[in-house]
Amino acid sequence: MTPWGIELALFGFLAATAILALQVKDLIAAVAALTVYSFTAAVLLAAMGAVDVALTEAALGAGITGVIIIGAISLMRRRSVD
Repeated sequence: MTPWGIELALFGFLAATAILALQVKDLIAAVAALTVYSFTAAVLLAAMGAVDVALTEAALGAGITGVIIIGAISLMRRRSVD
């Protein structure tokens, strides 16, 4: 697979995880989808050569942010109203 093909496949997976995060009703599942989205974005950035930005995205987006949001959700109802 060519480098463009890999980036295109990663971008397609990125779009799919964004749509999945918007469609699920369970808030924990939505956070999990957003964590996968962030990790995929980090891999895509690394594939494009922005390794420093990818490392920051992986640490903050897929790591700390997911933990903070899951901690906040644990203090409220788990399912969304709509």
